[in-house]
Amino acid sequence: MSKYEALANRLRASLDLEFPPVALVRVIEAPTDVSPFGDAVPSACTFWRRAEQHLFYADAESHMGCPIGAMVMGFELSESKTEELMSIVGDMCDVEYLEEAEVPQIPKFDAGVAGVVYGPLSEFGQENEPDVVLVWVTPRQAMLLEETVGGTRWTSDAGGSLLGRPACGALPRAHNSELATLSLGCAGMRTFTEIPDEFVLVAIPQTKLEHLEAALDRTMAANGQMLVAYQAMKSSV
Repeated sequence: MSKYEALANRLRASLDLEFPPVALVRVIEAPTDVSPFGDAVPSACTFWRRAEQHLFYADAESHMGCPIGAMVMGFELSESKTEELMSIVGDMCDVEYLEEAEVPQIPKFDAGVAGVVYGPLSEFGQENEPDVVLVWVTPRQAMLLEETVGGTRWTSDAGGSLLGRPACGALPRAHNSELATLSLGCAGMRTFTEIPDEFVLVAIPQTKLEHLEAALDRTMAANGQMLVAYQAMKSSV
């Protein structure tokens, strides 16, 4: 069993996840041992749910259904796609979904890759170390996972971050900051992924993965002990 298969199994079992963790890695050329994604999709975030099924490679063009997602993923836009992006962003500002000052601050990956390999975390390995792992969680599961990755500590430099729209911005935010990022999920993500409303997304950078299993074990043990203590407090009243 690979380390990522073991990690995926531990996450699912410990947190009682409804959806399998998925992962992605940005690559500078198309891999020869991973099948290309053949269908058209309306957004980059659509790939997150497709990744629950199997490994696949999606090139830059496959991400162009949503120019915002393509920009966030670090792909170069053609002139026509740039115009489409500016039109979409302009409409968002017009309806006060975004403020103009926010637009340059939207997180994005660095440019320079050909595409992205997506798939279940369990199918990644040494030959394709993930850049980011994505986990769909309920509020209770989010709390446990945030405790695990250090996002809830009362220190100035250990906390993670909370992100709203666009939800895809959570991926480069996590990767670039090396901190897990929790996204509440934007309207577009809810539409394209069809994820139920009770779930939010946690993006975990590669730098947090090595010790994640051990940290998760500590978190689950600590919470188990606290639940016993809180039940005793409740029963005493």
